[in-house]
Amino acid sequence: MKTTFYDTIKSIDWNDVTESIYAKTENDVVRALSKKRLDIEDFKALISPKGEKYLEHMAQMSRNITQKRFGKVMQFYIPMYLSNECSNHCIYCGFNHNNEMCRVTLNDEQILEEIKVIKAMGYDNVLLLTGENHKNAGVSYIEHAIELCRPYFSAINLEVFPMKKDEYERLIKAGANSVYVYQETYHENRYKHYHPKGMKSNYEYRLATPERLAQAGMHRVGMGALIGLEEWRTEMTYLAMHLRFMTKNYWKTKYSISFPRMRPAAGGYQAAYCINEKEFAQIIWAFRLFDNDVEITMSTRETQQMRNRFVSLGITSMSAGSRTEPGGYSNPDIEKEQFHVNDDRSVEQMERMVRSQGYDVIFKDWDKILN
Repeated sequence: MKTTFYDTIKSIDWNDVTESIYAKTENDVVRALSKKRLDIEDFKALISPKGEKYLEHMAQMSRNITQKRFGKVMQFYIPMYLSNECSNHCIYCGFNHNNEMCRVTLNDEQILEEIKVIKAMGYDNVLLLTGENHKNAGVSYIEHAIELCRPYFSAINLEVFPMKKDEYERLIKAGANSVYVYQETYHENRYKHYHPKGMKSNYEYRLATPERLAQAGMHRVGMGALIGLEEWRTEMTYLAMHLRFMTKNYWKTKYSISFPRMRPAAGGYQAAYCINEKEFAQIIWAFRLFDNDVEITMSTRETQQMRNRFVSLGITSMSAGSRTEPGGYSNPDIEKEQFHVNDDRSVEQMERMVRSQGYDVIFKDWDKILN
């Protein structure tokens, strides 16, 4: 039987990992920066407090690696929320089952209205999102939504609840290109605190989702952790371990990572572990040096200033003109949103900003087309 990522980390103690990160020396950082292929100990050094002294050097290396691997381009994508109905009780999420909000799942006519507005923005690449509601927005509903979108988009990506391998195979057949699933936190002992009820409360099942996706033959798998729940350096180290496990064992699959930060949302949950801009930069550059080929995404959770600065510093895709509520493009309603957007610039404004830095903007998923 094939070893799983859970098998790999179940004997690793969270606190021991934290201690090993904070024990890294300046020599460890210098050694990591001199290597062509980094291991997990090197990643720990780059993400450690001692790594802060070398941020400028890491930034330059990150820029060079990204331009060499991806060119001077930025891919734009847009999220399209299909439903905010959810049976989970995640204490930090606006869609929490306990939060009082207007719940809606889009019908065919409403989905087509959203498509119409998104196409008018110039997009050929869409990300479909739902909460976890198997009755009103289950696998069959998502499959049908993909089929509705197929005539209009060259790439259809998903950020939905974890599924079985055969269900992912159905969605691939329907036209799904990528699935993004975030572990939120890798701290198993604390995971249940944040996810007390609902299917999402099953740590091991969620952790194995990227493996089921790769086994099903999904073209791209997106991974990440929510910054603000637990100690961020340790969290990011577990994510790096997960990424390395996947690229080693499922090398035919492409990978994308994201580091969403807590944003104000219904329920009023406050992040316990905040990070500053330098620390956020350290995460991005450590991952770019750790894995030269991984795609790195930055969403509208971040500020305008932050997104402006990182166009040339390791990021490969950004959302633009985003709404986080179902029906939000044709009928905006902040009472239905998952979280408050930080960067609310239009697609046109974002495109001008990116091009002003000498980068081209791509609205298609060229990677899918070339493959």
